[in-house]
Amino acid sequence: MPTRRAGLSTQCVHAGEARQKDSGSIATPIYTAATFTFESTDDLLRFVNGEDQREEYGRYGNPNERSVEAKIAALEKCEEAIVYGSGMSALVGLLMTKLSAGDEIVFFDQCYHRSREFCAKHLSRFGVVTRQVTTGDYDAMEAAINRNTKMLVSESPTNPHLSVIDLEKFAAVGKANEVETLIDATLATPYNMNPTEYGVDYVLHSATKYLGGHNDLLAGVLCGRSEQLEAVRSMRGILGNISSPHNLYLLERGLKTFELRMQRQNENGLRIAEFLESHPRVERVYYPGLKSHPTHAIAAAQMRGFGGLITFTIRDADWKQTANIVDAARIPRIAPSLGGVESLIEQPLVMSYFHCTPEDRVRFGIDDNMIRMSCGIENGDDLIADLEQALSV
Repeated sequence: MPTRRAGLSTQCVHAGEARQKDSGSIATPIYTAATFTFESTDDLLRFVNGEDQREEYGRYGNPNERSVEAKIAALEKCEEAIVYGSGMSALVGLLMTKLSAGDEIVFFDQCYHRSREFCAKHLSRFGVVTRQVTTGDYDAMEAAINRNTKMLVSESPTNPHLSVIDLEKFAAVGKANEVETLIDATLATPYNMNPTEYGVDYVLHSATKYLGGHNDLLAGVLCGRSEQLEAVRSMRGILGNISSPHNLYLLERGLKTFELRMQRQNENGLRIAEFLESHPRVERVYYPGLKSHPTHAIAAAQMRGFGGLITFTIRDADWKQTANIVDAARIPRIAPSLGGVESLIEQPLVMSYFHCTPEDRVRFGIDDNMIRMSCGIENGDDLIADLEQALSV
């Protein structure tokens, strides 16, 4: 009989999992084994020859890991996913596999500051050159490519300005120059966007954020075609950038409610962005779901929703006046990160860029009067009322 593709929540609950698990458990058991035994030499030889798909040693694989990877690959509509101990370790794992001394990468300049730091400060020690160009300038990106260029890298949406990349143009630049492409889609999530559908080679997520969704784990994931990821998985086995079985259990449990959480966070994000844009104390709102955002047309064309992260600036406020508003918020907690069920709020100047020079903050677009809020799954009316009182201080 003809079959239909399962809906997203059905995949969130069931993809990657055996229907009947050990001892009849409905949840995937937590496999804390560091090593896995073989009944006989013949049993071992079947594994070595690739006849049996099973585990050997915890650094190379774990049943919890395989289940989570298959689930995320289904959500991202990719052949394969590789789970890491964090989003940064996923980025490092890919670049350490794909790049050698003398190679170059090209980055759009709106990006997570630790990604920039790793590439510009640490990869350079190994002879890899990082070139940054203005976000969304595809001509500048193409002009920066030379015979040594091996990868184009961007986030979409970007952090914290939430610029959305035209994925078709981005992928086309890579293909025309025979250069691989990577999109960090952490802020979009597989609910709102699937970059490989536009020709992007690799998709990266900090699973700490929306995929885990409860601010209680660290994990990262890299998705793509199996052939391209084979060497990456092998390198991960060498570097040991793995996630623990307990972390993987939490990630799998979080993924089961992923679609439901994203529906509320998309809804809260748009409602609160519209509220902030209409508020007299707010100078500017960065949110791709607003028509005022410079990349709204791109977002509307290629995203199914716009997420729960909002960045905004306070009119005629210095850093201290801005901090007073952050302190006055009662529902969001002051913290880094995003994507969890609890709303979080922060002032990027203080939280992430405090030790940067004023010149670098200007270069990175980090204003003294900037606030970043990650909307959780609380009731939108409550979040709006809380922001209303905080903005009145």
